[in-house]
Amino acid sequence: MAAAVSNHEGALRERRCIATGAILPEDKLVRFVVGPDGDIVPDIDAKLPGRGLWLSADPAAIARAEKKNDFAKAAKASVRVPPGLAALVEKLLVARLKSDLGMARRAGLVAAGFDKVVRALDGKVPPRLLFAAAGASADGRRKLAAALVSRGLAAATVGVLTRAELSLALGRENVVHAAVRPGALADRLMLNSARLAALRARVADNESEA
Repeated sequence: MAAAVSNHEGALRERRCIATGAILPEDKLVRFVVGPDGDIVPDIDAKLPGRGLWLSADPAAIARAEKKNDFAKAAKASVRVPPGLAALVEKLLVARLKSDLGMARRAGLVAAGFDKVVRALDGKVPPRLLFAAAGASADGRRKLAAALVSRGLAAATVGVLTRAELSLALGRENVVHAAVRPGALADRLMLNSARLAALRARVADNESEA
């Protein structure tokens, strides 16, 4: 199962999933809108004009919404759902995370590499968010968790990007661990990491049951 976000702080607005009816915080949902041509469009940044249709970040919920015509019911209009919608949402989330990590790196807000992450914990402004590549060693994760505890620090820890994705985002080879200092980018990275974790965890569950 993909690693999820831990120690996620701060209250988020809640929305109702159009497929399940569950009321969930926004980091568990993805916003969609109806485009000018009636197409359902994922709105990862929740900024596109139009009525927002919120759906759980879960392939099963997305499949249900397609099968049960939930998008049209919620929009009260005829709509067209693009094929492979769950895969499209995952692709857009990964792209947003990579873009934001790149912006954070260029702004000097990222420490990449295990030793640099540990040193960043002792900086004047400790990291708000720690990334560990999916499949990173349990030993490395334990050491970083212990380092946080020993310093009395609270930081979200995410493991939703692969080593290749994390490396590409930070413009370096073989990046396994990275840390991001507090700020708007760290907040957005946490939000979208939670969504991607939910999406990829469900995919991993389905594959393990096959």
